[in-house]
Amino acid sequence: MSQITNRISQTGQSTLNAITAIGYASILIWDSILLLFMGKRVNQPVRFGLVIDEIINAGVKAVPVVALMSATIGVMLSIQGIHTLSIFGAETQVTFGLAISIPREFAPLITGILVAGRSGSQLTSRVGSMQLNGEIDALTVMGIAPARYVVAPSLIGLLVSLPVLVVIGNLAAFSAAGLYIHATLGIGPDAYWADILDVVTIDDFLHGIMKSFIFAILLAMIAISLGMRVYGGAEVLGKSTTKSVVTCIAAIIGADTIFALLL
Repeated sequence: MSQITNRISQTGQSTLNAITAIGYASILIWDSILLLFMGKRVNQPVRFGLVIDEIINAGVKAVPVVALMSATIGVMLSIQGIHTLSIFGAETQVTFGLAISIPREFAPLITGILVAGRSGSQLTSRVGSMQLNGEIDALTVMGIAPARYVVAPSLIGLLVSLPVLVVIGNLAAFSAAGLYIHATLGIGPDAYWADILDVVTIDDFLHGIMKSFIFAILLAMIAISLGMRVYGGAEVLGKSTTKSVVTCIAAIIGADTIFALLL
């Protein structure tokens, strides 16, 4: 009986901790949005230079890995699509499947996961180190809102970078898939792109880009809030960084699933 009671107590505490974490992350994001639009009125403007640094770190430096992995996904989808459709003798129709699945699902999902592993861990590690070194408290003592200096630039950087990376991922995936299909089925680039453009619509691309904005907000909320709540030492920082990556990826997959069910 005592074991059951302990398990119920642990479950309740875990649920309470999760609700507290969500609330704390929401407050951080809300404060950063307020400072973004009203920072100058309260002498807390968001620095443009910090935003540019975040765009470079989260976006520009992530272009090679996003392009490479998206190209790989494009080739893999082509391989599996051709193999599956060859059962029905319709392997030449593989382009129509790619035109729907890449911009709506695979490009935003793969990009979000890659940025979560790269930028999410980096954010948690950096903010956690600032927390351990007392830099967050020092900002507060100096009258500088931590949301202005830490949260807002990272949020804006992700909101700008992630949609652009999704567009790059789309181009890389379609281009690599076209090369493989040309080498395997002999479909020329002109015919390949004509088939793609006949099927894909602006709504398909906007669907993936809309997802990327949601993914960016989730990444910022989770990564920064976990970094802000680091107390203790280096071991806690390492655990928080690992937790950040796992939680960000799980949140992105969960949000993508909800999008698929609703839209």
